[in-house]
Amino acid sequence: MSGDIRSYRGIEPNFAAGVYVDRSAVIVGDVTVGEQSSIWPLVAARGDVNFIRIGARTNVQDNCVLHVSRKSAGRPDGHPLIIGDDVTVGHHVMLHGCTLGSRILVGMSAVIMDGAVVEDDVIIGAGSLVPPGKRLASGFLYVGSPVKQARPLTAEEKAFLPVSASNYVILKDDYHTEVTAIDD
Repeated sequence: MSGDIRSYRGIEPNFAAGVYVDRSAVIVGDVTVGEQSSIWPLVAARGDVNFIRIGARTNVQDNCVLHVSRKSAGRPDGHPLIIGDDVTVGHHVMLHGCTLGSRILVGMSAVIMDGAVVEDDVIIGAGSLVPPGKRLASGFLYVGSPVKQARPLTAEEKAFLPVSASNYVILKDDYHTEVTAIDD
């Protein structure tokens, strides 16, 4: 395991078999990453005031921010961050206290806010904003700020979602064996 891995209040991040974490990523506290998933350069995942769960074969690409909302009297569970299996989280995405199902592609620079729920088999376009509490139904492309349902996914797009995740499993395996730090 690489990266800047830190405990918070005695809780350490937990990584399943075959996980890749880039050495520039920062993972803090109650964060669990599933089998064969990958965390790429400059990702910050902070499970401090609630927990983060990332499923199997999920990739979180460069410059993503993953965070949560604290528990309170009005919201006793707060908003943890839950990401399913075979999810591709594009570059520079912000996920905050939301729930993502499986087989999802989140486009570059998208923002998904507290309490939002993204069902399985969804594509979210680059630069989209999913407002707090919004639910995105399975099987559609969503775009815009705020996000709107654009159209049903084609059969080809649905078939591509697990392929996208598989491509990152292959890439992280290459990184495990081929990337070597060069020190001055």
